Order: sequence, then C-alpha cells, then structure tokens
Amino acid sequence: MAVQEMVYGFFIPSVTLIGVGASKFIPEKIKALGGKKPLVVTDKGITACGLTKQITDLLDAAGMEYAVYDETVPNPTDHNVHQGVEVFKSKGCDSLISLGGGSSHDCGKGIGLVVSNGGKIHDYEGIDKSSKPLPPYLAVNTTAGTASEMTRFCIITDTSRKVKMAIVDWRVTPGMAIDDPLLMVGMPPALTAATGMDALTHAVEAYVSTIATPMTDACAQKAIELIAKYLRKAVANGKDIEAREGMCFAQYLAGMAFNNASLGHVHAMAHQLGGFYDLPHGECNAILLPHVSRANMNAKLERFVDIARFMGEVVDGMSMRAAAEKAIAAIQQLSTDVGIPPTITELAKRYGKQVDRKDIAIMTANAQKDACGLTNPRCLKDADVAAIFEAAF
Repeated sequence: MAVQEMVYGFFIPSVTLIGVGASKFIPEKIKALGGKKPLVVTDKGITACGLTKQITDLLDAAGMEYAVYDETVPNPTDHNVHQGVEVFKSKGCDSLISLGGGSSHDCGKGIGLVVSNGGKIHDYEGIDKSSKPLPPYLAVNTTAGTASEMTRFCIITDTSRKVKMAIVDWRVTPGMAIDDPLLMVGMPPALTAATGMDALTHAVEAYVSTIATPMTDACAQKAIELIAKYLRKAVANGKDIEAREGMCFAQYLAGMAFNNASLGHVHAMAHQLGGFYDLPHGECNAILLPHVSRANMNAKLERFVDIARFMGEVVDGMSMRAAAEKAIAAIQQLSTDVGIPPTITELAKRYGKQVDRKDIAIMTANAQKDACGLTNPRCLKDADVAAIFEAAF
C-alpha cells in the first residue's frame, strides 16, 4: 500500500526569555546575535508611555549605539516598512530590535526582509519568498496576544489595494524573543482584552487546522486553558503580575501552535476588516471567531468538544453537538466578559470609523485568496464567507 509522504516543520526562535525582568538582558542578547548598532522599531504609543526610553536607557548603559523608528501604525503599512528601511540604511544600523505588539514586530520583520533581500515588501507576499536571512533580530513584546515576537508570520497593509498582505516566511522568525510581564502592566484593559482574544483565536484555529500535529495540539490546549484562567484577571487588574505572566506563556504557546499548524478563516477574514477599515486585529478576530467556529464545527466536531473542556466547560453526558456548542458559548462569554463589542458595526463606532455591507463582496474575494485560509478545516465557498461577514456585521 502506498503511503502518502507528509513532513511537518516546527519553527520557533533559537532563544526566548519569559519572566519578570527579562528585558534587562536586551543589550546582552542583541550583542550575542552579532548586533552592534540596532534599529529600534516601535510606535508612538510605546514611546509616549515611556517604554521606548526604558529600552534605550538599557542600550545607553551598555554603551551601544542605536537608532529609533517609532512611526509604526497599528496596522503597519508598506509605507512604514519602506520608511524604516531608509532609517536603517541612513543611520548605518546592522541589526533590529522590535518593541511592542504585533504591529511593531511585523514592521520590524518587513524592514529586515527588504534590508536583506532588496526590492519592495510586496515582493514577499505569500510563503517563503525570501532568499537571504534577516539581520540580527531581537523581538521584545509589550502585549500578550499576537505572538509575533516568535512567529514566521508578517502582516503588512498594502495601502494601494487596501489589503493586508500575509507574508509567511521561516526567515522572519526572530533570532531571539523576550516576554517580560513588567513591560505589560501598563497595557490598558481594552488592549489587554483584544490581544488576549487574538491569542485565543490563534490557539483555536491551530487546534482545528488541517495540519495540526501532536506538538501543536499540546501547545494549543495549554494556551486555551491559560487564557480561560487568566485573561479576565489581566483585564480586571493590569497590575496582577501572575495574570500577566500567565498570559505571556499563553500567547507564546498559542504562537507555537499557529506558527506551525497555521490558522484559518477567522484570520483570513479579519485581515480584510483591518485592510479595508483599519480596525484592530484582535477585536476583529474576537468578533469573527464564534461565527467561523460554528461554520467549521461539522468538520471538527470532536475538537470543538475538546475546546469546551479546555475552557472549563462541563460537557459530560452531553451529545457531541451540544458539547461542541458549549465551546462557542464559552468563547462568546469570554469575549463579552472582557468587553469586546459583539458586531463589526459596533466595533467601528468605538473607533469612529464607518463600515459598509457593500464591501462584503470584495472582502470575501480577498479573504479567499489569503494564505491563512488554506488550513481551515472546512472548505468555505464564497457564499459561506459572505454569510459569515453578514452575520458578524
């Protein structure tokens, strides 16, 4: 009998430091990677709250030269990447430190790709399009959600097409990652909630992915359990160090899961809401997750029963269908408890933006081209995706 060959990869940074005070090792670690003059890639919010200075003070104390690019926007754009490349070159930098959440890390990865490989960031949309390694790269997290500090994913908005480009490339995996809960205590409740629900989406989508493995399953399970335990606490009291550290581990584990099992249609669709309306990624995921999960349920019924258990639901004696529905109810309840708006329209109002159902057709077409949808457990037709957008509006 012929056996179909299937080889699985597993991608993570060479070294990760997680725990209170881990950030003090930044100068030592960037030097260990071979960096002498890093470009610190971050955003104005991180600078305004004093976190950029905390890191540059460490570099100053170590006698390191550096430059700062803090123009990254919440959904980083092709313009951000190319501006950052110019700063990197003009300041004579040789390495990268990205400081922040997913936006800063994605921008840092994009800068690294173009610096090392040339061309424009658009050239790298898709899977493994680069040919040369990035400069020495250390990613320092200030949020607990995206896991971008440890993944091979880089999401950049193409401003001309209003599309989020999904760049999946093993070479953009940072050489080292740092998760220090002390850098997260000032994160506001709404951002804590949004990033935490992003992490939950990563774990759930990885767990039901068509290329899940025993290794990614283990990571996804523990991530879901930790998020169910700690996210509400972290949102309620940002100074709860146990909750913050718990979410550091949760989001990293979720990253290990989806970095290797990939994602699904929640992300494929959320990328369109971000690209079209510049809406926050984590909250878009949170709103879409119950809807896409219900659409996927028939393909992975047993796995949704597992997810219900991971989230602390008691499902003994229930039918599989009823138990699987408990998973969706638990996801929805967590989202509600941490203050995520229930619909895309309400989310847009929160941020003073306008959304329009007439855009569903083009967003559906773009979502169907997104690389994240390739591992969705159910083959969703255009009409299915459009119906999910409608239900979420």
